Amino acid sequence: MPGPVVVPVQGAESAGIDSYLSAPAAEVIARCEAGNNAGDLTSVVIGPGGGPGPFLFLGLGDESPAAMRKAGAAVGRRVAPGRTLITSAVHGKPAEAVHAFVVGLLLGSYGFTQARGDAADGDTAQGEVRLLTAAPDEHGDVIASARAVAGAVALARDLTNMPSGRKTPAWLADEAVAVATGCGLTARVWEADELAAHGFGGLLAVGSGSARPPRLIELGYRPAQWHRHVVLVGKGITFDSGGLSLKPLDGMKQMKTDMAGGAVVIAVMSALARLGVQSRVTGLVAAAENMPSGSALRPGDVITHFGGRTVEVLNTDAEGRLVLADALAYADAVLQPDAVVDIATLTGAVRVALGTQLGAMYASDEQIARDLLAAADVSGDALWRMPLVDDYRDALDSPVADLANIPHGDRARAGSIDAALFLREFTGGRPWAHLDIAGAARSAADDGENSKGATGYGTRLLLAWLAAADGSPPPTARRRGQRRPPRARPKPA
Repeated sequence: MPGPVVVPVQGAESAGIDSYLSAPAAEVIARCEAGNNAGDLTSVVIGPGGGPGPFLFLGLGDESPAAMRKAGAAVGRRVAPGRTLITSAVHGKPAEAVHAFVVGLLLGSYGFTQARGDAADGDTAQGEVRLLTAAPDEHGDVIASARAVAGAVALARDLTNMPSGRKTPAWLADEAVAVATGCGLTARVWEADELAAHGFGGLLAVGSGSARPPRLIELGYRPAQWHRHVVLVGKGITFDSGGLSLKPLDGMKQMKTDMAGGAVVIAVMSALARLGVQSRVTGLVAAAENMPSGSALRPGDVITHFGGRTVEVLNTDAEGRLVLADALAYADAVLQPDAVVDIATLTGAVRVALGTQLGAMYASDEQIARDLLAAADVSGDALWRMPLVDDYRDALDSPVADLANIPHGDRARAGSIDAALFLREFTGGRPWAHLDIAGAARSAADDGENSKGATGYGTRLLLAWLAAADGSPPPTARRRGQRRPPRARPKPA
């Protein structure tokens, strides 16, 4: 069924739509006060002559990638199941603008629900968006790339939004294996007995209070002509009660999303082949459920991580760094990569510092830091570099272990920096960056290309970084794919 025709405010005068309106387009725009801020949408009444359908005037702002993503998201939210929407928003635009618009369009149309009513309705028809271009095959490769990026973000959101009653470490591992099977990746899942045999003491300790044992998920991507090896490490805490250092109720409500970093790693791995990334990439997701019970990790316990380093646990709610430490130590000792990036919803402190629009980056290597900041500018995942203050490191000294997971006593604390300094101890001095996404991983409302709930933050950032590191442009025009316009992603039941 046809739906609205979406025409940019700028250029509507030359779009050939005057005959369908009650007056020239410029006059109609003035009368209805259609705005040109990015994402502004204004409905227009059709004149007596009828026409192809109702019109919407769309503001594109300054037509920068950020503005085009916002405009695309506004259009995506107007897509209805079973309806077709037509837009000339990308006509005559450069590849970067087209890519941004399509990514915004697809992410703006994203939805996740387990409401029984939605499933009972049986409405599984997809909405469709048709992009008017100068030629049938114009921007086909750009659109294919945008679909790959947006699809990866949607996967990260799906995994993160799934309630923890279903989302156990084993479930997350099964989902990762299914992704690997469909995308040509290798997959290995380390179960509890194997983790114990190889000394993954952090993962086992954090998962010890739960009846649902931990997993280490290892995914591999190895193109034929790879020139460097990158390891991505994601925090996969499928639910975080705080353990015996129990969170209050309000602090627990969103903790199904505490595995957002792990979801991003799985999602990034899923898109590497489609985007033609030429680096070898290994994804590690340290998955555990942090629960209180008679067998749970206790404050004051000393645990031994992979590789032998000991840690005094002073707060069981600082558990993410414990599972990441095992994965980082394994990456260093066994995988021996050229670079390591970990991503995690690690500290509430970073949310206080940066709010919900920015991720925090800590880096031991200047080149990685510069490249990630450049990828942030391109991708739309905003990033701010934070300091690794070496003078704070001694706050993590322990009288009974190699280090403590939080500072002792009333030592002045900078929580996000403390966590980054802790993780650095397990990287073996390799080029490394840590992304603390506790603020940016969740959105309280629909905002631009983000939907309420999980945002998938970091997926676009890491894909842009990996593509640029190959000496290629960011994922805007990598491979030729379908020439048909993108379809909006349906809401899963």
